[in-house]
Amino acid sequence: MPAFKFEALDAAGKTTTGLVEADNAKAARAQVRAKDLVPLSVTAVGGAARADGSAAGFGAKMQIGRRAFSASGLTVWTRQLAGLVGSGLPLERALTALADEAEDPKQRELVAHLKSEVNAGSSFARALASSPREFDDVYRAVVAAGEASGALGGVLEKLADDLEDRQALKAKVLGAMLYPAIVSLIAVVIVTFLVTYVVPQVASVFTSTKRALPTLTVMMLAISAFVRSYGWVVVLALIGGLVSLSFSLRNEAFRERFDAATLRLPLFGRLARGYNAARFAGTLAMLAGAGVPILKALQAAAETLGNRAMRADAMDALVQVREGAPLASALAAKKRFPGLLAMFARLGEQTGKLPVMLDRAARQLGSEVQRRALAVATILEPLLIVAMGLVVMLIVLSVLMPIIQLNTWAK
Repeated sequence: MPAFKFEALDAAGKTTTGLVEADNAKAARAQVRAKDLVPLSVTAVGGAARADGSAAGFGAKMQIGRRAFSASGLTVWTRQLAGLVGSGLPLERALTALADEAEDPKQRELVAHLKSEVNAGSSFARALASSPREFDDVYRAVVAAGEASGALGGVLEKLADDLEDRQALKAKVLGAMLYPAIVSLIAVVIVTFLVTYVVPQVASVFTSTKRALPTLTVMMLAISAFVRSYGWVVVLALIGGLVSLSFSLRNEAFRERFDAATLRLPLFGRLARGYNAARFAGTLAMLAGAGVPILKALQAAAETLGNRAMRADAMDALVQVREGAPLASALAAKKRFPGLLAMFARLGEQTGKLPVMLDRAARQLGSEVQRRALAVATILEPLLIVAMGLVVMLIVLSVLMPIIQLNTWAK
């Protein structure tokens, strides 16, 4: 039964909105009137209703504006759905309960649409496919495997765990990098202010003496004059370079070369490689554990990789596995993936516990990424502070040296 969104007036003349389920718009209006409301508008969720009772164009509508679920919101929603389904509640009733509890109108509309699709006879995975922006390929593949195996509740619980672990890893890496980024930004602002305002104001007092200024002061004045005269050119050039880079990254060949180059960076390269490998291993373990065929699981896991170079390696490994090669051998041939991943994959194939071993690899790689991120942050923090102190010291010396020189002349 399709869902309809209504806007109506209550007895006090206030506007209220809500959702009702009905066979058609006329029946939906009747339900609204039965609630002692005066209907102003009644529309099918996602647009005009199709003959099968589902909403046409819903996926296109959900592509516009903000998403119904944030990353953390999707995790919570998935865990709630897993709990309801795992307790024996039918999927339709579980979706009804979640739709009623949703506080966000867009989220309520999305869940109502999913419920209407399931009531119309679609599988849950197919209903999720109508909103690809909210539910990616991996999410839908896991749900489809859960439906096929009859263990949707347990599979959804694993999916929620995976989403939670992925967010935790990302948050810890970003948290470790946040402090150095803030220190760098503050340092740039302070140095720019000193060079463009403080140094010229103080140094102008000594330029009128017609005496030769110290070399450091002359250099700092030259830098100050350049920044004041051509600073905007430098800023525009940087903005133009970033815009050009963003357009260039839309080209797949250039993006792959760029991502391959980032993997060769001294500190951040190993960090990026470990992060992508941990995400790949975790996704592959979850899909394989849910019963997804290994080839389909490999393809879905490869598509989650943000680094295009590692994605290309994963797709090459997929081709080798399709041709009969063991997964461990295919991954070992790709040097961008850590050797630890191939080792655990080999153990999993030998013991028949591939999902378990891949999950262990993902957790170990994730722990290694966290350790490296903290180590990089620990190294960068004092280096940035020392660098900022040296720059400020040079600026202060460029101001103090003329004063010392002036005292010498006075004596």
